[in-house]
Amino acid sequence: MGTAVTMQEDIRRRAEQDLGFPIHYEAHGSAGVLQKASTRPESFDVYEQWSNSIKVLWQADAIQTIDKSRIRRWQEINSLAKSGRLRPDMAIGAGDAPHKLLHVQKDGSLDCTTTDQISFVPYVHNVDSFGYNTTVIPEGLPYETESWGWLLDPRYRGKVGLVNEPAIGIFDAALAAQANGLVEFADIGELTRDEIDRLFEVLVRLKHDGHFAGLWNSVPQSVDYMRSGRVAIESMFSPAVSTLNGMGIPVTYAAPREGYRGWHGVLCLSSRCNERARDMAYEYMNWWLEGWAGAYMARQGYYISIPERAREHLSEDEWSYWYRGEPARADLLGAEGKRAVKAGELRRGGAYEERLGNVAVWNTVMNSYEYSLVRWYELLTT
Repeated sequence: MGTAVTMQEDIRRRAEQDLGFPIHYEAHGSAGVLQKASTRPESFDVYEQWSNSIKVLWQADAIQTIDKSRIRRWQEINSLAKSGRLRPDMAIGAGDAPHKLLHVQKDGSLDCTTTDQISFVPYVHNVDSFGYNTTVIPEGLPYETESWGWLLDPRYRGKVGLVNEPAIGIFDAALAAQANGLVEFADIGELTRDEIDRLFEVLVRLKHDGHFAGLWNSVPQSVDYMRSGRVAIESMFSPAVSTLNGMGIPVTYAAPREGYRGWHGVLCLSSRCNERARDMAYEYMNWWLEGWAGAYMARQGYYISIPERAREHLSEDEWSYWYRGEPARADLLGAEGKRAVKAGELRRGGAYEERLGNVAVWNTVMNSYEYSLVRWYELLTT
């Protein structure tokens, strides 16, 4: 069970072929899948989503510990999920950096202190920002003039889209509000109820003023918003930008000067998964780290926790563009076999280490999460 980000039919078929047993995918929106998984752990064997879901799943007793010794390539997994950064000199973004939730302690809590038991297997990850159509909005400079504040800029009134996911969209909105000096936050990864109230006062007012053209629920819907001209700027995920560029629509994926919103994918084991199903679940989780799947995801702009294994399945041209941040030496095909990158294009934000070194905040389930949900649904219905 998971989201359409990773639960793609090509991946399911390849995993079945390589592993030799049937695999069924059940994909929902991120909020829906988290709700079902946390209340019905018997409905899945493996859960795939983002590290911010771990707190909810763990507190609900929906997932069980994973034996680190059964993850064959554990030692090869890079340091991002283990320490929160790829190099010692990198800053760690605010909020639920994945290493904070990784290891299971003797008292049953989750922490960064190394143990033999983990709450998830780290795999796909990336940084998110917003995309904008450069025929409408002049192209900015990465890390200099591009700003989250553009999402709330009055110049783009009526042409702005947000992602309709409370645990994600709230940080896009908070980064934008803070960039414009509309609201200040003591810790953007842990908003207080008062800060949430002040943020939503701004958002509700803007909605009533017609600032937002819509809130999208899926990557295809975000593509349609931009393709149709309904929006000129919106929260976006990497595959949507590649899809639009493949259509000839000049959408730039911003490298905001305030930093990205980061996320790290998790593979979790259901608390109800046992015996043979558990053995197959371990094989499936291990399969994700072998390389083919990581390369498939790279062609959509995503990273994997063992990059060198993915590199074995990428051409040198693909590796230099997607991971090294170098100009494309030739046209590059996306995962679906269509041109996603034109020769000479440069990946916005630079190389893997540069992009993951500029995380402002990680997708996070805050202590005020339940209250933020209430305010988010008020925004939708008001």
